[in-house]
Amino acid sequence: MEHEAISLATTWVGWLSLAVFVVAYYFIAAEERYEVNKAKPALFAGTFMFMLIGIYYALNGMDPEPIHAELKVLILEIAEIFFFLLVAMTYIETLIERGVFDLMKYKLVSKGYTYKKLFWFTGLLAFFISPVADNLTTALILSTVLFTIDKKNLSFLVPGAINIVVAANAGGAWSPFGDITTLMAWTANKGDFIDFLYLFPASVVGWAVTAYLLSLSVPSGSPAFDASTEKKPKVLDGGMGVVYLGVSTIIIAVLGHQFFHFPAMWGMMFGLALLKFYSVHLTKSGAHSFNIYVNMQKVENDTLLFFFGILSAVGALHFLGFLHYIHSMYELVGPTAANVGVGFISAIVDNVPVMSAILKSSPTMGVDQWMLVTMTAGIGGSLISFGSAAGVGVMGRLHGIYTFGSHLKHSWTILVGYAISIAIWYVQFQILGIY
Repeated sequence: MEHEAISLATTWVGWLSLAVFVVAYYFIAAEERYEVNKAKPALFAGTFMFMLIGIYYALNGMDPEPIHAELKVLILEIAEIFFFLLVAMTYIETLIERGVFDLMKYKLVSKGYTYKKLFWFTGLLAFFISPVADNLTTALILSTVLFTIDKKNLSFLVPGAINIVVAANAGGAWSPFGDITTLMAWTANKGDFIDFLYLFPASVVGWAVTAYLLSLSVPSGSPAFDASTEKKPKVLDGGMGVVYLGVSTIIIAVLGHQFFHFPAMWGMMFGLALLKFYSVHLTKSGAHSFNIYVNMQKVENDTLLFFFGILSAVGALHFLGFLHYIHSMYELVGPTAANVGVGFISAIVDNVPVMSAILKSSPTMGVDQWMLVTMTAGIGGSLISFGSAAGVGVMGRLHGIYTFGSHLKHSWTILVGYAISIAIWYVQFQILGIY
């Protein structure tokens, strides 16, 4: 049964909920200053805002069914991201435990690559892997590689982490399954598979410009390596098997969504089942196996809870009617200016709920404008550290190193790349009509 939406934005519960969101956002942004993990204010705001809505409905004798319906939809959206993340992080922790990343680090450092070469190498990998593996998984894997290369050199780790986040988001923007936002637009039939590929020039040039500007702050020299003392790490039994299973899991998730219209997390959970069976196989064969539950304990639960909280908070804002102003923005300033603005909004709020709100309001736009908003929502999310799933994931992986403050110091480089991406889109789509 459909329930008519009632705007509560201008009521006391609307203003109070907005105030709770703003205060929570402040503490998320000031995580370093107050030493309060970002998951705490996000989780508090997301749950408390819906409690306030429930109180408002009860005080006014209103039917609570619309809240129940909204929460069911919200729980489904959160679950898809939550379980997708859980499986991706479990695979990464298992690869760490098996020593795969130590071996990768050894091979990179032993070749004598400088910090700058490693910076570009990890960025290129992020850009070209994310269209297939999705931006979040790609960012988690490569940030782990970055950290194993040098755990203390912040002048290398910070720009390197930002580069990976920007590259993963830009790479995911030109693939239907490279980002959750592109996946949402694709499944909503806002563009065909090939339409997204036309975003490649804007995505790659915008990232390359940002990467070049970031590379100027990367130190010279190479990571410490002494061939006489450094021993080649040994990958534990089944390590490469876990790699193949991880790749297969991503492929299964993509194909499952493409042909069966399953949520991506369904294929990921199937991959988790395969990983569990693989650990049993190693045990039965007498090999040194791994305990999947021990590896799961190392997953960054604060990252998972942050997503739960922030998506719940934005869901509350949507229920209250605040996100309906997005439709008015399109009518007021036009689709191009509005879609450019979406990039800045997605950096603050998170690109997933912003794209969800745009798709729900469904402004009248051609495929060229839908491609623009797909690109700006993805790339614009890089402007702030927690504006995208990739950024939040790397903040959890490089806790205390890649932070809101450290990212903000380099945000101007991302803004330059963002502007160039939009300029290339305009020339290609609007002037030349190549799409």
